[in-house]
Amino acid sequence: MTHKEKAVQLLNQQYHCSQALFGSFAEDFGLDLKTAFKISSCFGGGMRQGGTCGCITASLLILGMALGFYDSQDRELEVYGNQKTDEFIRRFTEKMGGAVNCRDILGKDISKPEELAVIRKEGLILQKCPNALDASIDILEEMLADILKDKTESTISPEDLPKTDEMQSILKGLARLKCFRRNVNNLLLSSTKEIGFIQFDISKFKIINDLYGEKFGDEILDFINRQLKELCHPEQYFINLRSDVFMVVTEYENDGELLDFIRQIDQNINCFKDVKLHITFGVYSVEEGATEMRQMEDRAAMARKAAKNNILTNILFYKEQFKETLYNRKFIEENMETAIAENQFQMYLQPKYSISQNKIIGAEALVRWYHPRRGMIYPDQFIPVIEENGFIKKVDYYIWERACHFIKKCQNAGINACPVSVNVSRVHLRDNECIHMLSGLIAQSGIARNLLELEITETADSQQVSKKAFQLKEEGFTLLMDDFGSGYSSLNILLETPFDVIKLDRKFMENMMVSDKGKLIQEQVVSMADKLELGLLAEGVESKAQIDLLQSIGCDQVQGYYYAKPMPEDEFFALLKENAL
Repeated sequence: MTHKEKAVQLLNQQYHCSQALFGSFAEDFGLDLKTAFKISSCFGGGMRQGGTCGCITASLLILGMALGFYDSQDRELEVYGNQKTDEFIRRFTEKMGGAVNCRDILGKDISKPEELAVIRKEGLILQKCPNALDASIDILEEMLADILKDKTESTISPEDLPKTDEMQSILKGLARLKCFRRNVNNLLLSSTKEIGFIQFDISKFKIINDLYGEKFGDEILDFINRQLKELCHPEQYFINLRSDVFMVVTEYENDGELLDFIRQIDQNINCFKDVKLHITFGVYSVEEGATEMRQMEDRAAMARKAAKNNILTNILFYKEQFKETLYNRKFIEENMETAIAENQFQMYLQPKYSISQNKIIGAEALVRWYHPRRGMIYPDQFIPVIEENGFIKKVDYYIWERACHFIKKCQNAGINACPVSVNVSRVHLRDNECIHMLSGLIAQSGIARNLLELEITETADSQQVSKKAFQLKEEGFTLLMDDFGSGYSSLNILLETPFDVIKLDRKFMENMMVSDKGKLIQEQVVSMADKLELGLLAEGVESKAQIDLLQSIGCDQVQGYYYAKPMPEDEFFALLKENAL
C-alpha cells in the first residue's frame, strides 16, 4: 500500500489529517501505528485552532525523524534540516495556492462550535483534506528520493548527510529496492524461461508482535531473510518490501517447478522457535508482452490478499477477477461520500413475525445502496470495504436516523408500536460517542427508547461487545445478539454480555432440516434461552416445513423470505397499515 493509499484509509477511519499523514510513514521509521497516532494526536484541526494545517506539522515531524539533529552542537546538521524544512513549507504553499491554515483549506474554522458542526454535517474533512495529504506526500517522497539520489551520485559528501539511524535505514531500504528492481528487470530482459513474481506475508503478524514483543517479530523477519538467502540461487531475487511482506522473483520451466519452490519456502519458514507461522502466497506468472514491473508486483499483491481469505489453500495465482475486485473496491471508496450526500443509501425493512399470532412484531433495518449508474449495490459488496476504512460509522448513523424517523412516522399515523432493530458495527463498538449519538437520535425523534433495538454480531470482539453492551443496557436499550452460532464464542459472549434476545444464524435452520442432530441442538438452544429468560428469533426461515419444525420445538419468533423479503420503507409502512386494519 502506498503512502497516499494508507493516508486516505486512515482519514476515512476518522483519524485526523496529522495522524493520517504521520501514520502513513510510521513503518518507514520503525514506529508502530499506536505510537505514531499518539505523537501526532495534538496537531489536527490546526492544533484545534484552525491554524497551521496538520499536514504541515506531520510533515515536519517526518522530516525531523529523517533529517533532524539531536546533538545541539551539530550545527551542520541543524542547517541542513532547516533548509529542508524551509523547502517543504515553500513547496506546500505553492501546491495549495497559498492556503496553509486549516480554516483556509476547509473554508470553515474548526475552533468555532457552529462551524465545526457544519464541517461534520457536510463531511468537509473527507472532501478537502485529501488534497493537502496528496500535496504533502508528493513533496516528502520527492525530497527523500532526492536525498538518496544525492548520496548515490556523490553530489554531496557523506558528512553532509544526516547520520540518524532512522534516515540511514530509509536510505538503505530505498537502495535495496532499487537494486532489486534493477536485477529483476535484467532477468525479465534476458531469461528464456517463465518468470514468476511471488509475494507472501505472515497472517496476523501484528498479533505475534503483541504477544511476544516487537523484538521477537524482528527476529522472525531476520530468520526469513536468512532462509531466503539460503534457498535462492543467484538468479532468484528476493526483498523484504515492508514489515512482514516479502517478494521473490524466479524463473522456472513449468508450474510444478514453481509450486515446489513455493512449498519449499513455506516449509523452511513456517515455524520459528516453536511458534507456528501461517504464510499466504500470491503468485503472478509474467504474461507475454508484459513490461510494467510495478504492475507485476501489484498483481502478485492482489493474489496474496485473495489468498488470505481462502480457507482451502495458502497459495493463489493471479486471476483477472482479482483486478475486478480491486476496481470495485476503488469504486466504492471513491463514491462513498457522494452516496451519503446524494441519499443513495436507502433503508430497507424486513418484518419479524410471531408464528402463533401470525402478525408482525417488529422489523430489522437494513441498508441498500442504489447508485444512479450501477443500480443496486448489495451489502455483501460494500459493507466489508466500509467496515475496513471506517466509513461504516456514517452509514450506521444514517440508518439509525432513518429508523427513528420511521418509528415516529408510525406513531404519528396511529400505528401500534413496531420495534425496529438496527445493526451496530464493530467500528462503533470501539467508539465512545456511540451511546451519545444513539441517545441524541432518540431524544430528537421523541420516541420510546425500547422501540429502537440494537443488533450486535456475535463474531465481533467479545471484550468490546461486553463492555459496550453493558453501557448500552444501562442506557435502557434492548440488545439482540445477531448470528448466534456463526462463530466460536457464542456461549462465552452470552455469559459475559446482557443480551435480551438471541437471533439464531440461518445455518441453524439449514442443519435442523437435514439431520436429527441439528434438530436436537436447536431444541437445546430453545430450552437454554427459556431458562436464561432470553427472547429467541430464528433467521433465514424460507419454507412451511421450517415453520412447522420451529413450532414443534417452541420457537415462535421468525424472520425470513417465507413471510417477507426486505422492502423499502414505504412498502413496509403500507404493510403495517394493512395489518392494523
